[in-house]
Order: sequence, then structure tokens, then C-alpha cells
Amino acid sequence: LGELPAFLFLWVEFLIRNPTSEAISALTFASYVAQPFFPHCEAPQRLKTMIAALCLSILIFINCAKVRWGTRVIDLFTVTKLFALVIIIVAGFVSLGTGKTENWQNSFAGVTTVGGIAQALYSGLYAYSGWDGLNFVTEELQDPIRNMPRALFGGLGLVMLIYMLTNVAYYTVLTTGVILAVDAVAVEFARRMLGVMAWCIPVFVAMSTFGTLNSTVFQSARMYYVGAREGHLPVVLSMIQVSRLTPLPALLINGVLAVVILLFGDLYTLINYYAFIRWTGVGAAVGALLILRWRRPDLPRPFKTPLIFPILFFLACVFLVGMQFYTDPYNPLIGIALSLTGLPFYFLCVRRKTMPKVLERAYGAFIRRSQQLLLVCLPDKTPEF
Repeated sequence: LGELPAFLFLWVEFLIRNPTSEAISALTFASYVAQPFFPHCEAPQRLKTMIAALCLSILIFINCAKVRWGTRVIDLFTVTKLFALVIIIVAGFVSLGTGKTENWQNSFAGVTTVGGIAQALYSGLYAYSGWDGLNFVTEELQDPIRNMPRALFGGLGLVMLIYMLTNVAYYTVLTTGVILAVDAVAVEFARRMLGVMAWCIPVFVAMSTFGTLNSTVFQSARMYYVGAREGHLPVVLSMIQVSRLTPLPALLINGVLAVVILLFGDLYTLINYYAFIRWTGVGAAVGALLILRWRRPDLPRPFKTPLIFPILFFLACVFLVGMQFYTDPYNPLIGIALSLTGLPFYFLCVRRKTMPKVLERAYGAFIRRSQQLLLVCLPDKTPEF
């Protein structure tokens, strides 16, 4: 498909998707932290925004300081996430076992249109949006040929199982109206099911969200780093800190964008605009994979998957994109317009190999000052973060 579609996809990921996802995760963390102090009303939005900004700042610092710190946070909070979900699943199934099944009567009432199903898929797939996160850190995997498929199949299988069981537990205890009305579903679930131990669920869920946010920060910086290394983003983002060996500039710009969107952006509207571009880009990538399998069957492929899976996935992407245009053409058009804002940058700074002298001097001075301030440089070889 060429360089331009790839750049525009990266542009939207850089400006909208990753910062917005991080801002939403940070706000979710803030909601669970603040809600226990406001049991009978909604926590003030300004307080949640301040907690979210503090959370983002702490995680950016951790990942800038040392790579091992960032990976340790991921490991620790993944365990706490699983522990909290197991508590919810067990409590929900105990309630289901006592005969509480009234919430499952006509549970799919109202979902009668294809467009409604497509919109539900968009929301559900956003919850599963970490499925492709491992691709951004492939360079850092040990023995990726062996470990990549194991991690993908094992991780996705585990996530699907746990998510489905958790939702069964939620809908057994809570009605659809309650789930839609409350801001922190797990807190309401714990209040009804765990009695005096209800306080533990908000703590565990906040820790879980903290870990999820850290994973997003970790992978987003690697995406920007590689994009800059390929010449699609400013070269300073492909530099690493000389003593800590972390992608410091990429982490900092990621944090700044997330905080700006947190403070001034309409988060959920941006996600709706982005969803169309996201699944168009993913579908195009899978379509390109199918074309390469047909045109270049001789290319070395460390691991392969049966063609039926990418074909089904490609058809699902076509369905999602087509139904978005059918049900709400306004949002896709806004998403396309947002992606096209990258065209001036592409033709002036990526496609064009030389800059006007004034811009070249200013850009060179900016790069030098950034290197001096942050103590960063281009790596001699691809670093293992």
C-alpha cells in the first residue's frame, strides 16, 4: 500500500489513539481511587483529573528511570488484576449457584439491528485492545520465533476466558440499568456482594488499571521510537538516554500528549472518531499480509498462521468499517479528516529529504538542545530495552 497510509496510521496513533487510551485508563484509575471517599455521590471531576495526571506522571517517571522498573510494574499489577477478577468471578458464580438468574431473562432485548451489534463490537474490541500490544515490543522478546505465538495464543485465550466469566458475574448480580448508571461497576458489585470486605475490590481494580496504563505507556514509547527510526517522526524520538538506556524523548512526548488530552480533550468522542481509522488500518495490514502470502510465497516467515484466521479477521474488519459508515457516517468522516491532518507533515518533513535553510537550522538547534538537556543520542545498534 506504500509509505503514506502507514505514516497516516502512525500519525493518528501518535496524536489520538495512544494518548487518549492512556487518559481514559488514568481516569478509570482515578475513579476507583476517589469513589470510596464519595460513597453517596459522584467524585468531583476535577479531583479525578488531578489524580489521573499524577498517575500518568508517576508512570512516565518509572519508565524513564529504568526499563526493569517498568516491566516489574507490569508483572506485579498483572497478578493483582487476576486476583481481583478471581474474587469477582467466584462471588458472582456463588450468587448464580443460589438461583439468582432473573437478570438473564431477556438479556439481549433491544439488540435487534446489525448496526447496534457493530457498535457493541467496537466497544467490546476496545476492551480487548491490548491484543496487539506484544507486536510493539517484539525486538525485546527472547526467542520471539518460539515465544511470540505462545504469548499471543495463551494470553488471548486467558483474557477471553476471564473477561467472559467476569461479565457473567457482573450481570448475575447487577442489572443492565445499574451497570450503565454507575461509573465504577466493580465497586457497586463489591458493595452488594462482599460486605465489610468491599473495600478490597476498588483497591485491586485501581492497581489493575495502574498496571494496564503502564503497559500502554511502555508499548506506545516503543512505537514512537521505531516510527522515528524509520523517519516518520522527528529523529529525537529515536534517541535513548545514554546512562539509563530508555527511550526518554518518546516517553516524555507520550506523557505530554496524554496529559494535554486528559485536561482539554473530549476523550470518548475522540475514541469514536478514531475507531474507524483504527480498524481500517488493522484491516489494511491484514489484507497486505494476505496479498504477500499470495504474491511472495517464498518470503522467509519465522511463524505462520492458517490462512482461515486472517481471512476471517479481514472480513470482520470490513464489516466493522462498513457498518460504521452505514450507521453513523459522520464519525468516520471526522476520523478521516483527523488522519489527513498528517499530510502536510508527511510531504514537508518525511517525503521531502531537504528542508529550507531556516527550518533546517532551527531543527538542528532543537535536536542539539534536546540532546544536551536530556543526555540522549542515537544508539549504535538496536537497543534491547
